Amino acid sequence: MSRSKAGDLPAALSSAFAQALSGLRAQYSPSRMAIACSGGLDSMVLLRLAHVWCKEEGIALLALHVHHGLSPHADDWLAHVEHASSELGIACDHRRVTVPNDGSGVEAAARKLRYAALGEMCRAHDASLLLTAHHLDDQAETVLLQLLRGSGPAGLSGMDASNRAPDLLGDAALVMARPLLTQPRAALEAYAQAQAITWVEDESNQDPRYTRNVLRHQVMPALANNFPGFQARIARGAAHVAAAQRMLDELAAQDLAACLDGDAVDLGRLSQLSHDRIDNTLRHLFVVRGLAMPSTAWLGEMVVQLFTAREDAQLKVTHPGCVIRRHRGKLYLTPPLAELAGMRDPDDAGVLEKFGQDFRWQGEPMLAFPDYGGALHFEAAGQGFDAAWLRGQRLTIDFRKGGERLKPAANRPTRGLKAHYQALGVPAWERERLPVVTAALDLLFAAGIGMDCRHFGAPGAELVALRWVANAA
Repeated sequence: MSRSKAGDLPAALSSAFAQALSGLRAQYSPSRMAIACSGGLDSMVLLRLAHVWCKEEGIALLALHVHHGLSPHADDWLAHVEHASSELGIACDHRRVTVPNDGSGVEAAARKLRYAALGEMCRAHDASLLLTAHHLDDQAETVLLQLLRGSGPAGLSGMDASNRAPDLLGDAALVMARPLLTQPRAALEAYAQAQAITWVEDESNQDPRYTRNVLRHQVMPALANNFPGFQARIARGAAHVAAAQRMLDELAAQDLAACLDGDAVDLGRLSQLSHDRIDNTLRHLFVVRGLAMPSTAWLGEMVVQLFTAREDAQLKVTHPGCVIRRHRGKLYLTPPLAELAGMRDPDDAGVLEKFGQDFRWQGEPMLAFPDYGGALHFEAAGQGFDAAWLRGQRLTIDFRKGGERLKPAANRPTRGLKAHYQALGVPAWERERLPVVTAALDLLFAAGIGMDCRHFGAPGAELVALRWVANAA
């Protein structure tokens, strides 16, 4: 690079940064901005640029640092950020986090904790806009990493110039922006040299065990030697992919709206779409429900099961955040539910057998049964059980064993509980969590259906109706 061209980089960087910040202010109207400052070159340049712009525009600025404790120099990095912020008259805050060794990977665990801490500090200081120092070379690295992982268009779109990241920051109101995303790292280096900015070096940036470092120190220098300016071209390609992804999202939203039946997806309507549109629609369903995106293989297997399993099969596909079920030609995403204690036989760990819990009603308006996942309510009613008779009964709450029959009204037939549940459209996975109440051998009440009218009290007596309320999932 020629000396004159290198000398133009700091001025160009300052101009581009000011333009980016003006656009962010117009879009989000922040009263206070915060920057994520690790103490490295990139974030120290961001600190200086943000300080100059905010001072000119009269906007409060805050420097935020996360102390991971992974490096023996972590205390020095914090001290460097605090000192640099103090010299500029910028308020500074920090949080210490402990990165667990839980097998998820140090990088991933540290990133999750870092952003959670940054979000917490933003809320504590009423900063609605968080700036990070990601630049053009970071964008190229990100796209290359996603390509090597076999990511689809969403991953190959790279980082957005700004976006809300509630999963990372813990608040949907916070905006994370990357005002240096279009600028090469060489421009940041030139600016740091021109402004005599000092920074710290993270020794982990040289560790070849981290995939990003392999790209940074081996692959990208080779690309630079053979394809000068490749970073900008990769970023331009990512922008094209992002545009394509937006169109895919629009199509998926339209297809999902056409296939929805309440909270469920009508599989008959979904089957009219092409295979690619089915996958696109289901991925969008996971996004709008706030669920982790499944892998291509997992999604493909789920689709096969949805459309090929027998109609009477109790289809159940597990996902870390939900359970996928099929019922009467519809797809349901249900929350994962823990087994209830009432479903277990404590004397037989190998078999799930039902056992009952005896109780007596003494006039309480409600009795809680945590082992059965809810509470039984007793309410005054125009028809129901004679209250005096009910107080004298030894009652039992249990899950159905099979063979129970119930007559819900005088003009309705006595039928098995399974037939009642089928007629009412209660899915199988809900039936298994609906208890019944008996007196001796007589069935009095089945949750999800109602009371057996054959045991109702005479008109004029104090009558009580039973109602089951399940605990929130």
